Amino acid sequence: MINLFVSNLKMLVRNRQQLFWSLAFPLIFTVIFGFFFGSGSSSAGTVALVKQSNSNVANTLSDGITQTDLFKVKTYATEDEARTQLKKNQVTAIVVIPTLFGEQSANGTTTVNIISNPSNAQSNSIINGFISQYLTQINYQIQNAKPIYSTSTENSSSGSFSYFDFVLVGLIGMALMNSSIQGVSITMSKYREDQILKRLTTTPLKPWKFIVSEVAARLLVNVIQISLILGIGILGFHAKVGSAIPIIMLLSLLGAILFQLIGFSVAASVKTADAAEGMSTAVAIPMMFLAGVFFPIDQLPKWLFSIIQYLPLAPLLRLMRGAALESTSIFENPINIAIVSGWIVVLLIYSSMRFRLTEE
Repeated sequence: MINLFVSNLKMLVRNRQQLFWSLAFPLIFTVIFGFFFGSGSSSAGTVALVKQSNSNVANTLSDGITQTDLFKVKTYATEDEARTQLKKNQVTAIVVIPTLFGEQSANGTTTVNIISNPSNAQSNSIINGFISQYLTQINYQIQNAKPIYSTSTENSSSGSFSYFDFVLVGLIGMALMNSSIQGVSITMSKYREDQILKRLTTTPLKPWKFIVSEVAARLLVNVIQISLILGIGILGFHAKVGSAIPIIMLLSLLGAILFQLIGFSVAASVKTADAAEGMSTAVAIPMMFLAGVFFPIDQLPKWLFSIIQYLPLAPLLRLMRGAALESTSIFENPINIAIVSGWIVVLLIYSSMRFRLTEE
């Protein structure tokens, strides 16, 4: 049994294409999202600041813009130079503090000009909101007035997290799903197509031992896979999921078993490795985009949300994010455990009934 486990592990390592999809592909995604949304990244891009006034108000506004962490700031001497950089997509927007802005004279101006690219809608909203709020504060100070109405904020969860923290957990689920579904379905179909599984029936080796060793080898690869993703996310981009690593690992192994069962179900439903590749892709790709890897699924239309919340990946991600980002117990919402367990039972029954070592 141990020798068979080692042999299966060696075959997984020697299959470079499969190893890439299992390890390198999710790591590339992790690094890309880390650079864009991880610690130290600038979610609103770069602002070109053109300061043409030296009034106290202009200096105060300029200092506020350059000191914010919402976006990076580059200073340009002229508006034409800044517009050139905007056309080249080197900056996200331009903030022009015009001549005589804030001057207490008849010719003084009170308007700041913001020039933006319509394609950067989210960044434009952040920049416009910041400038408007900052100018409102300056207005209150000049008028010696205080706002009458205000807002208070309260987090519904015990912790705070960034979009990168959110998507990092999604990338873990995506990595488990892709490597397990495609890896198991294609490998088992190819073994059966090459009659490797058929030969097992002529040996003293019990077929279930071969299956268990195959599953165990892949679970070890999954542990390495998740460890690398978490390592890059936490050490490289300061993701705030470190305290929940043991729970994430346990849930990841549960998810790996779930997705391997999907892989066996796909292999049981097709006759060739090519068909298994196509069917596994058709199963994994829609789930990757609809089950909440990159964005909360409650933003989707209600009719669609009512369906996809029961996909295998969706409840698993809810469990992992609840533990990692909100420090909640995995049993706080038992429906998620129930859905994952239900899928495991159904897929286990289906694959046991349909999967054959040979087509004969």
